[in-house]
Amino acid sequence: MDDVTFDTQAEADGTDRTAIIMMLTYVEAECRRLGDEEAARHAAAAAELVTGQKLAQPLERGRSYRAPVAAPLN
Repeated sequence: MDDVTFDTQAEADGTDRTAIIMMLTYVEAECRRLGDEEAARHAAAAAELVTGQKLAQPLERGRSYRAPVAAPLN
Protein backbone atom coordinates (compact mmCIF):
# COMPACT_ATOMS: atom_id res chain seq x y z
CA MET A 1 0.00 0.00 0.00
CA ASP A 2 2.91 2.37 0.67
CA ASP A 3 4.29 1.90 -2.87
CA VAL A 4 1.39 3.69 -4.56
CA THR A 5 2.26 7.04 -6.15
CA PHE A 6 0.03 9.38 -8.09
CA ASP A 7 1.20 11.43 -11.04
CA THR A 8 -1.73 13.83 -11.04
CA GLN A 9 0.33 16.89 -12.05
CA ALA A 10 1.86 15.11 -15.06
CA GLU A 11 -1.54 13.79 -16.11
CA ALA A 12 -3.12 17.23 -15.69
CA ASP A 13 -0.42 18.86 -17.84
CA GLY A 14 -0.95 16.29 -20.59
CA THR A 15 -4.72 16.67 -20.41
CA ASP A 16 -4.46 20.46 -20.52
CA ARG A 17 -2.17 20.31 -23.56
CA THR A 18 -4.52 17.90 -25.33
CA ALA A 19 -7.53 20.11 -24.60
CA ILE A 20 -5.74 23.20 -25.92
CA ILE A 21 -4.74 21.38 -29.11
CA MET A 22 -8.30 20.13 -29.63
CA MET A 23 -9.66 23.64 -29.09
CA LEU A 24 -7.20 25.23 -31.53
CA THR A 25 -7.93 22.55 -34.13
CA TYR A 26 -11.65 23.26 -33.76
CA VAL A 27 -11.06 27.02 -34.06
CA GLU A 28 -9.02 26.45 -37.22
CA ALA A 29 -11.77 24.32 -38.78
CA GLU A 30 -14.47 26.85 -37.90
CA CYS A 31 -12.43 29.71 -39.34
CA ARG A 32 -12.01 27.77 -42.58
CA ARG A 33 -15.73 26.97 -42.62
CA LEU A 34 -16.53 30.66 -42.25
CA GLY A 35 -14.07 31.53 -45.02
CA ASP A 36 -11.40 33.31 -42.97
CA GLU A 37 -8.19 31.63 -44.10
CA GLU A 38 -5.88 34.06 -42.30
CA ALA A 39 -7.50 33.37 -38.93
CA ALA A 40 -7.36 29.64 -39.66
CA ARG A 41 -3.62 29.89 -40.36
CA HIS A 42 -3.11 31.73 -37.07
CA ALA A 43 -4.98 29.02 -35.14
CA ALA A 44 -2.92 26.34 -36.90
CA ALA A 45 0.30 28.18 -36.05
CA ALA A 46 -0.75 28.37 -32.39
CA ALA A 47 -1.44 24.62 -32.36
CA GLU A 48 1.99 23.98 -33.87
CA LEU A 49 3.60 26.08 -31.14
CA VAL A 50 1.83 24.07 -28.44
CA THR A 51 2.79 20.69 -29.94
CA GLY A 52 6.24 21.63 -31.22
CA GLN A 53 5.55 19.81 -34.49
CA LYS A 54 3.74 20.53 -37.73
CA LEU A 55 0.16 19.26 -37.78
CA ALA A 56 -1.58 17.74 -40.79
CA GLN A 57 -2.58 20.22 -43.48
CA PRO A 58 -6.29 20.59 -44.30
CA LEU A 59 -7.64 19.73 -47.71
CA GLU A 60 -7.48 22.52 -50.28
CA ARG A 61 -10.99 23.81 -50.94
CA GLY A 62 -10.19 26.23 -53.72
CA ARG A 63 -8.96 29.76 -53.90
CA SER A 64 -12.23 31.67 -53.90
CA TYR A 65 -12.62 34.12 -51.04
CA ARG A 66 -15.89 34.76 -49.24
CA ALA A 67 -16.30 37.74 -46.98
CA PRO A 68 -17.12 36.73 -43.38
CA VAL A 69 -20.80 36.83 -42.55
CA ALA A 70 -21.76 38.98 -39.58
CA ALA A 71 -24.29 37.49 -37.21
CA PRO A 72 -26.80 39.70 -35.42
CA LEU A 73 -26.05 40.23 -31.75
CA ASN A 74 -29.63 40.30 -30.52
